Amino acid sequence: MALTVGARRRVGPRRRSLGGYAFVSGYLVLLVAIGVLPTVYGVALAFQKSTPGGGFAGFSNFISTATDYRFLPAFGDIGLYLAVWLVTEIVLVLGLALLVHSTSRRVSAVFRFVYYLPGALVGAASVILWLFVFDPVVSPANFLLRALGYSSFIQVIAPAHLPVLFMLMAFWTGAGGWILVMYGALNNVPHELLEAARLDGASAWQLAVRVKLPLIKKWVAYMVILSIAAGTQLFVEPTLISAASGGMINPSWSPQELAYNYAFQQANFNGAAAISIDLLILALACAAIIVTRSGLFERG
Repeated sequence: MALTVGARRRVGPRRRSLGGYAFVSGYLVLLVAIGVLPTVYGVALAFQKSTPGGGFAGFSNFISTATDYRFLPAFGDIGLYLAVWLVTEIVLVLGLALLVHSTSRRVSAVFRFVYYLPGALVGAASVILWLFVFDPVVSPANFLLRALGYSSFIQVIAPAHLPVLFMLMAFWTGAGGWILVMYGALNNVPHELLEAARLDGASAWQLAVRVKLPLIKKWVAYMVILSIAAGTQLFVEPTLISAASGGMINPSWSPQELAYNYAFQQANFNGAAAISIDLLILALACAAIIVTRSGLFERG
């Protein structure tokens, strides 16, 4: 009898671990198939010659794309967009999450549902919707656009306005999900700690800034890392706006568009791969800085 109980105790954790591996295996297969293998292929392609014979090209593809007159403006555009988007996202997402967390349970449930709704409309469909919003002739917000002095679609989508316009699109589609994530993180803040801060005379502002935000900084770092990864891949928005404006917008506005032009207009897949690797290095460098500064993977 004792042996049977001991055997059951040994088998239990083993079965649980096998179950965990079974759940993770599907993700690992997809990660390797559509993540790791294409990345390895892209790296190999970036270091090969574009000539029919192929061969090792060294860094020539990276040098030729970096000296392209469109390269620095494209990376400058995406850098400006990321600066506008990340600042807006951090301020508004955290502000709205704190606001929802401080309301009653019933009111917060309504707000969480409303914030998440825009996320159901993503990709090209969301951009097409925003094309109507940006047109003062048919926009439901035409009173606001005209108050700002814009009477035509071309005036609204002027190149100088694009980082802000893309920020609005990104916030519309992605902020709701992050508000829910931050709300969940705030729910993990010990209630006793909040009560102790209130008893010590902390105001709502002090409670948010000195107690809640420091305890969810790892979640904020996680949000910023994924937002940088998504932001560097901006493609659908500038492409559709360029098409809708009849070519008034630079077709190589973002690095992803430039890589697309290299691959499908110039048939230079090696150069496109080099630009993609540049974006990967940029995103990984930003992620490394954030991880080390925020202690994202530190326990406690």
